[in-house]
Amino acid sequence: MARIAAKELLARLEKGKPIPVILLLGNEPYLRDSCRTLLIERYVPEAARPWAVSRYSADRGETRAALEQAQTMAMLSLVQVVFLEDAEAIESLGEKNRDETVNMVTEYLKDPAPFTVLVIEAKQLDQRMKWGKLLAEKSLVVECGVGENLNERQAAAVAMARAMAKEQGVEFERGAAEDLAEFVAADLMRLKTEIDKLATFAAGRKRIRREDVSALVVSDKTTTVWELADMLASRQGNTALEFLDRLLREGEEPLQMLGAMTWIYRKLIEASEVRGVSNGWQAARVLGMRPEQAELALQSARKIPKHRLLAGLGALQRADDRLKGGGENARAVMEFLVTELTCVEAKAARG
Repeated sequence: MARIAAKELLARLEKGKPIPVILLLGNEPYLRDSCRTLLIERYVPEAARPWAVSRYSADRGETRAALEQAQTMAMLSLVQVVFLEDAEAIESLGEKNRDETVNMVTEYLKDPAPFTVLVIEAKQLDQRMKWGKLLAEKSLVVECGVGENLNERQAAAVAMARAMAKEQGVEFERGAAEDLAEFVAADLMRLKTEIDKLATFAAGRKRIRREDVSALVVSDKTTTVWELADMLASRQGNTALEFLDRLLREGEEPLQMLGAMTWIYRKLIEASEVRGVSNGWQAARVLGMRPEQAELALQSARKIPKHRLLAGLGALQRADDRLKGGGENARAVMEFLVTELTCVEAKAARG
């Protein structure tokens, strides 16, 4: 079948009768949740949802139960929606159990129940394996991801931020959506939460400014990361590693820290290019930051040559790729990043 982006799902559903099998493929919770909500609202009346919406997990061994439900008519609704989550777990079953499960789903797909929309969810699937090939061929694949690298995710998050803001009746001034997307590390669920807050704050003027993002989102999240940035600027490698250890032990999320650090490095590059200002109050409007943060940016930017800042952005991109790729210890990735940033001049010299 076809492969579409999550934003195209509504238009696809409006074309005609229910789609027998849909694969929500990707690791972005906000997009998957949006698709779930859309499917339920589209096919099942609110009063019938306790009976006509059901959820199962392949990871809990419930694939057979999901298929049995799919072949059983629901009460009070002409169409039911059956969700089978964690479908990637089928790939890790032993060969016999995996083959039995794939054959069972294959048989269902030969003659799917006309009164059921079977929604299979997976964060990722190996398209070389029989299970991945089957779903790619027999289902409508809805991509629920925002790209594999930082730039792709940032671009998608910026576009999503603007669309979310429009729904709230506000818009972003130039640069504000980019700032927000960078700070939340392109986490769309968190992006939605922050936009709800910003839209309420900016409702009177219908415009979200960069200083609004700085004041409401960044200021209460990045104080500790600014401290870390100052240590990196001063090449205090051991102190920075000890500080990182404390942040991680206190429950800071590596990916969110990485997003905040990326935002800060971009601000430091902007600060390094500011001319004719001597304090945070003068720089605040230029940088779209609160005066105290602008002062920190000016101070740190004076300590780090621009080529080190640019090389640092490259190091942050590589760390982001490693964290998103999975399979690596997050603490180890962050510790390597701090070490790399405190000697990034040597890295830059090697190209």
